[in-house]
Amino acid sequence: MINIAVAQSGGPTCAINASLVGVFKESLKVSTIDAIFGSVNGIEGIIENHLVDLKSMILTNNDMELLKQTPSTVLGSCRYKLPDWHDDEEVYKKITETLKQRNIGAFLYIGGNDSMDTVNKLSEYFAEKAVDIKVIGIPKTIDNDLCITDHTPGFGSAAKYVATTMHEITRDSIVYSIPSVTIVEIMGRHAGWLTASSAVLHAMGETAPHLVYVPEVKFSLDSFLADVRQEMSKHKAVIVAVSEGIEVPEGVQSGVVDNFGHKYLSGIGKYLEDVVRSEIGCKVRSIELNVMQRCSSHLGSKTDIDEAEAIGAAGVRCALEGETGKVMVFRRIEDIPYTAVIETADAKDIANNEKFLPKKYINSAGNNIRDFALKYFLPLIQGDLNLITENGIPKHFAIHESVLK
Repeated sequence: MINIAVAQSGGPTCAINASLVGVFKESLKVSTIDAIFGSVNGIEGIIENHLVDLKSMILTNNDMELLKQTPSTVLGSCRYKLPDWHDDEEVYKKITETLKQRNIGAFLYIGGNDSMDTVNKLSEYFAEKAVDIKVIGIPKTIDNDLCITDHTPGFGSAAKYVATTMHEITRDSIVYSIPSVTIVEIMGRHAGWLTASSAVLHAMGETAPHLVYVPEVKFSLDSFLADVRQEMSKHKAVIVAVSEGIEVPEGVQSGVVDNFGHKYLSGIGKYLEDVVRSEIGCKVRSIELNVMQRCSSHLGSKTDIDEAEAIGAAGVRCALEGETGKVMVFRRIEDIPYTAVIETADAKDIANNEKFLPKKYINSAGNNIRDFALKYFLPLIQGDLNLITENGIPKHFAIHESVLK
């Protein structure tokens, strides 16, 4: 008999708990797995030996259904960067001690690019020290920037929220007779996948968003103002989608960075609002979607949630087959009808790399998304969740705060 451990890390999404359910449900099917531990606050919980028994908390099928529709990370998260073990082995010894003490034979880490760095470092350390503990990565990120995998759990739901919200903003903006510009700031540090997804409205016959700016194209303020003026000559209300990560003057965004060196980004929307007001002089507002775009499970994509659960379950099977240092990935077979399969990739090929929006998806002017690119996005936002509600709002699953302290 062995035990397994699972942890969640990085930014919250609508789908990360569905992957946890996939790990949990698949583990329940295996007679050789005894305890299923959840690590509190990602890898930090393993380091500090702060694990909880998930079987004592997820008691019924209804609990699992609630957990699947609950956004964010029920076990808590972290942004802890493991050092190179050659430079600092002490933390690796603590991790090994915790896992051995609890007879854990497999550790599954649900997270994004930085979490896959942890999977890679930990699996390499265990191999070097002949420690028989399997380490598997389960992908998640709304940024959709993990290499090799066609897409990442969490992205589809975030894209659906962004497109739906953009649709509603468009309806709101066109009711007045005076010309206006609305600038919508969307998450995306280096990759413009999520901002680009707003263009799925074009598949519905909408002209909005009229302009789309992503980090993959060098941003010019003069070109932006010219673009806005041109669109204002055609549309009474101009809707602009802009990634938080586009290049802007120093001081517009915070210079603060996290443990992985990532800047905390926000402010481009407000900056462009001020520029438009000053240079064009029309009615203008900026809207920062902020955390709502990653945690609005009431607009979750059923495709996204179902795939998140499936890839979590596949991670358990992969570990039991003796694999380690692997990340579960999606390979798309067809757009229509949408078909994808789950495979594995080496964590070393994913960690510390990024997948950018293909240049072919961006129009020649660098200010919108080509129509043929929409076939990539559309399958990922399909289906609605049959939400369990209480007092008219979606109900969430929660682990009592005292357990997580």
